[in-house]
Amino acid sequence: MKKLILPLFIATTLVANAQKPAPKGWHLLDKKADGYMGISANKAYDLVKKKKTSTVIVAVIDSGVDTTHEDLKGKLWINTKEVPGNGIDDDKNGYTDDIYGWNFLGGTDGKNVVKDSDEASRFYHNYKTEGEKYVGKTDAEVKKILSADKYWLLKSWRQAENNVNANKASDDDLLQMEQTKMAMNAAKDIINKQPNAENMVGKDLEALVLDDKKEEGLLKNIAGFMKMNKQEDAKAIGFLNQVIAEVDGEMAKGKGSINPSPAYRADITKDDETIFANRNYGNGDVYADKEHAMHGTHVSGIIGANRNNKKGGQGVVNDVKIMTLRVVPDGDEHDKDIALAIRYAVDNGAKVINMSFGKSVSPYKQWIDDAVKYAASKNVLLVHAAGNDHKDIDKGENYPEGNFINGSEAANWIEVGASGDKANGGLTADFSNIGAKEVDVFAPGVEIYNTVPGSEYANLQGTSMASPVVAGLAGLILSYYPKLTAVQVKEVIEKSAVVITNKVKNYATGKMVMLNTLCRTGGIVNAFEALKMAEIVANTTPQDIATAKKLNEALKTIPNVKATITGGIVTITGAVTAADRLKVMQIASTMKLAKINNLLTNK
Repeated sequence: MKKLILPLFIATTLVANAQKPAPKGWHLLDKKADGYMGISANKAYDLVKKKKTSTVIVAVIDSGVDTTHEDLKGKLWINTKEVPGNGIDDDKNGYTDDIYGWNFLGGTDGKNVVKDSDEASRFYHNYKTEGEKYVGKTDAEVKKILSADKYWLLKSWRQAENNVNANKASDDDLLQMEQTKMAMNAAKDIINKQPNAENMVGKDLEALVLDDKKEEGLLKNIAGFMKMNKQEDAKAIGFLNQVIAEVDGEMAKGKGSINPSPAYRADITKDDETIFANRNYGNGDVYADKEHAMHGTHVSGIIGANRNNKKGGQGVVNDVKIMTLRVVPDGDEHDKDIALAIRYAVDNGAKVINMSFGKSVSPYKQWIDDAVKYAASKNVLLVHAAGNDHKDIDKGENYPEGNFINGSEAANWIEVGASGDKANGGLTADFSNIGAKEVDVFAPGVEIYNTVPGSEYANLQGTSMASPVVAGLAGLILSYYPKLTAVQVKEVIEKSAVVITNKVKNYATGKMVMLNTLCRTGGIVNAFEALKMAEIVANTTPQDIATAKKLNEALKTIPNVKATITGGIVTITGAVTAADRLKVMQIASTMKLAKINNLLTNK
């Protein structure tokens, strides 16, 4: 889940930014036409308006979705083989009454996991007895005596131990966090005394005039805090509840080396997360909890909210069905749930899977690796958020990931960082993780306006929002070009990304750098360019590829010349002399190429 900027205490009111704010839905706009660094979605739809589409299923593995939201009507995947509410597994897929997907954080009695611990703390204590057997032995030593699975568990435990010790909070830290909670709860009490309290947003708090100036000052500071997090239009009570939950989580991490985590998941699901073969747990309630379904509902709207009903936000892909898989609690996800959710999505027809979550330890990573490989075998693309710790994940962990334990890489995986616009802070988001090797592309993730529970809308931000922009783009491409493979869709998205030639800010170091030092492609995804490239790829046959390879081999003695072939039409580009131009045409002639698009220029 997205991390807010947690204050140690509320003390000052922030100064408003004089920059004209970005409009709602800026992430879909075009830089040249509209002035904002969006993905040119509207321009893309104009490009393909005469083409027919095929419905694509995009799975959202997240915190749950409001299945009653007005802007998601007709956009949610429904398991037509299942009879709702009859308590029978009609399609015999192992999941009873899985109408919209599956809730892996549910009990068969209808109860649902909401709160959970961080992975580092719980695994540190759960595996401590075994892990301490190898204290003093090096990685090389234990690798010789343990199986691959056992070695990875020990390696994960050691990482968990490091994290727990690094997160250990001092008494002063814990006191400050407790004071923050007290301030948030006091603010809630004051708000609840006001008329229409449940609908008050951050801007309303700023405008309040109260008899008690101390209370008024607290609410104005809360309003400033909400503005700092770009949440001034969010419901104040919901925002404060989220902050309190995050403070509780940070306090639990701070005490992680001392206090074992409660068995939140096991107590409700009655499942042993260490035994992959047992899959008889969970329930069909993918909404589960209004407050905690905010994240998943927003992600789903970014992908596929109705583009034509003139309500709220718009999704990236129009012809889509969104499959809901709930694995994200208020805490860290469990590897078993992630792996099973991926497999469920693949088995039920999803072609794209979005995963807007992450953690620093993954003890049962092999199960996820196997699920990702299974997805690849079925031609399914996975899109993952890079994380919100403004750190370089080339040098750290952010699980799940596209790198397998055996050292190979997933060809069907895209890792996404978050971009913005000068109107909301600059091209790189200050929270986004980076990685010249591990992050593939950037996509809009700052102040993204879309669906939240209760048929309402809000701005949220994070790589959690950038990832579904890319998942939606993948769905958009497949809706028009359904025969493309997952690998081809990944290549189209990455190769069509708009390369940023100006320096941007690296918030991990504070320096101005080129974007290609922060992500592999150095680009921000663009729907218009992606659809143009998808048209080319879709019409390029294996024969075209073979002919182009042969032609380029023949042309390699002529500098600066390159040939591509699409649909049997040869395009030759490059700056050449008159003599070299003649050579090029002679070579093309000997290969008996019928259709040549000569784009050679004079040198």
